[in-house]
Amino acid sequence: MNKLMLELPDDTAAQLKRLAERLGTPVESLATASVVDLVSRRDEQFTEVVRRVLVKNRELYRRLA
Repeated sequence: MNKLMLELPDDTAAQLKRLAERLGTPVESLATASVVDLVSRRDEQFTEVVRRVLVKNRELYRRLA
């Protein structure tokens, strides 16, 4: 596993700490889960956009083949 050091604005760090306390989880675990969620969501969104473009242009691709 890689370690990453982040510098956050004071207000953002305070919000993260409050949320972690409310959820009963360490700040580091919440930050890690948030980054993992963001990265995987972008992959899913990209895949969906590619799928829509391919479906939309299927007939054009067939004619050009």
